[in-house]
Amino acid sequence: MADIRKRVGKKGTTYQVRYPSKTTKSGYAFKSFNTLKEARAFNENLGNLKEPHSCDLRTVAQGMQRWLEICEHEGRGGRDPISPATLEVYAYRAEMINSYQWTKQLHELEAPDIAVFRSWLLKQYSRDQARKALSSFHSMILEMNHQGLMTHDPAFTVSIRKESRYDEPHEIPSVADIRSLLNAADSLANSKNRDIAKAWERYRPMLYLAVDTGMRPQEYLVLPERGMLEHGVKVMQALDRSYKIGPPKTRAGRRIIPVSEQTLDMVRHYMKSRDNKNEHGLVFPTKSGGFQRYNNWRRKGWSPAIEKAGLLKEVVDNGETIVKAKYTPYSLRHFFASMLINENKNLKYIQTVMGHEDVKLTLDVYGHLIRERDAVDMAQSGGILGQIL
Repeated sequence: MADIRKRVGKKGTTYQVRYPSKTTKSGYAFKSFNTLKEARAFNENLGNLKEPHSCDLRTVAQGMQRWLEICEHEGRGGRDPISPATLEVYAYRAEMINSYQWTKQLHELEAPDIAVFRSWLLKQYSRDQARKALSSFHSMILEMNHQGLMTHDPAFTVSIRKESRYDEPHEIPSVADIRSLLNAADSLANSKNRDIAKAWERYRPMLYLAVDTGMRPQEYLVLPERGMLEHGVKVMQALDRSYKIGPPKTRAGRRIIPVSEQTLDMVRHYMKSRDNKNEHGLVFPTKSGGFQRYNNWRRKGWSPAIEKAGLLKEVVDNGETIVKAKYTPYSLRHFFASMLINENKNLKYIQTVMGHEDVKLTLDVYGHLIRERDAVDMAQSGGILGQIL
């Protein structure tokens, strides 16, 4: 039976709750509070605190290992099991989390403990790494709740903001930039150099499709022939970090995207005219019939087009001025989203076509463009006064 004891020491008066515990030799555990109110609240809530069902799951490290096994074999939260490449990423984050000196058992952790852990993460790692590690830790806690091994979530109120308010938004190509890029693709496809022209029989329709759909590079690189529809494309697979073809990362990644007839005709013409093998049934296979890797596409296709279009910039690296590409293949995705926003498409439509699992992600990445569009619309309507007067 639990009781509360008043303790007076060098640090002042505290109130100690003694309660039964199966994980200690004495059969009791102790927790101290600065006020009697806090001690009574804890005492009243003891029925909601649950110790591990078995002796093999008490520490954070054991919880992380259980979470990794669930991610790999079952899939967390009803999702599909993760890919081997994602498992490697999660295992690295688990190492980060386990390197912290945890002083309590998993079921004893509370929000202040997680806040101290957060501070440690931010001191040891970059803000982005710390945020991802804390997110994985919270995912583990939630999974332990689902498994019935914990009944509270001490990490619920503790988080790390994804970006600082001073961070610059993504640099998005202008319409003029995209025209220059597509013109460069047209020129390379009609090059007098046979090797260049041959390569751009494939790269040109692929580049046009990337502009016209906003697909991720890892999606259009392995776009299957069965994904070609009458008026668009159906995204049903993608390359993972270990260069294996599998389903999109999330269910939202499976989507249908409308495509212009000009781009569809260009892609279909290429599919009919190609003479290479195609063991994976892909729209854009390599000469050997396999799939293209992102780095190869970026080096052999993207970079020559960017250079020919003149979309370069000077940057200072270690005191030396160098010239590099102004955009990456992923910039075409941002351009596509910006055009949807300019066309006043609603937020739900943008989320769906972009393949975002959560509308919050859409707002985080493109919210500044939506605000800019709304500001222009408001100004053109004369603002609030224009609607009143």
